[in-house]
Amino acid sequence: MRTTADRIRHAISFELIGLALITPLGAWAFGMAVYDIGVVAVVSATLATGWNYAYNLLFDRSLMHLTGSTRKSLRLRVLHAVLFETGLLLVLIPFIAWNLGVTLAQAFVMDLSFAVFYLVYAFAFNWAYDLIFPDPGVRRVSATEG
Repeated sequence: MRTTADRIRHAISFELIGLALITPLGAWAFGMAVYDIGVVAVVSATLATGWNYAYNLLFDRSLMHLTGSTRKSLRLRVLHAVLFETGLLLVLIPFIAWNLGVTLAQAFVMDLSFAVFYLVYAFAFNWAYDLIFPDPGVRRVSATEG
């Protein structure tokens, strides 16, 4: 399993890179000021950072308990990303509506757009992160295993 320091590096780097990408894209896509989208992005990232740490710790512990490894197949990576974004969606919609002065339906569309972005981003980031910083809990599959 990953160490606490590694999980912190993962969460912070994920959010900083995500903020650098989503703030200008969101401002452009929704025709809003970069500042307004930036506030939503920073608050969302702060909430997401805490969720990221807790969710990944719980997910990895559950995976280790159920399978004896933290190895993630393609299917499991997709499930991991979808469940993560669903949890965030439920928390962020009311905040976005209140902060931007939009309806809950508009906030849902905005948050869904952000979630789709982060769904793809999370998949790519986590895969790249695992390649750059291999998880010591992943067992190497030998040629005889498969």
